[in-house]
Amino acid sequence: MQKLNEFRMVIDSKSVNESFARTTVATFVSQLDPTLDEISDIKMAVSEAVTNCIVHAYPERVGKIYITAAILENSTVKIVVRDKGCGIIDIKQAMEPLFTTLGGERAGLGFAVMESFTDKITVRSKPEKGTTVTMYKRINGRAAL
Repeated sequence: MQKLNEFRMVIDSKSVNESFARTTVATFVSQLDPTLDEISDIKMAVSEAVTNCIVHAYPERVGKIYITAAILENSTVKIVVRDKGCGIIDIKQAMEPLFTTLGGERAGLGFAVMESFTDKITVRSKPEKGTTVTMYKRINGRAAL
């Protein structure tokens, strides 16, 4: 699909930047006139992806999180959240609900949440190289009501 519009940003992997990232992506997507539910879905998915970078990719240091959002044909949004952190050894296992490497108050639902709020998600990762999460969401918007 052809890109109609795109933006990129780089943020530090600090928890204070999570809300900035989700709000920025949601604001960019607003040009498609999404419903409140669609905006909420986008915010939740981005929030989970960025939080995974903060908590898992850079557990002992601050690193960079690279976010790209693109408006594609057919009112589809492509969101890519990438890090250059520790990577994921077993992607299939990591994407299973309730799996977490940290325990404690972590529920292990990050990927499940991203999957439930988007139409398609792919995860690529290499240990010690980083992880790339790509999410697609079709926006039906208010015009479809």
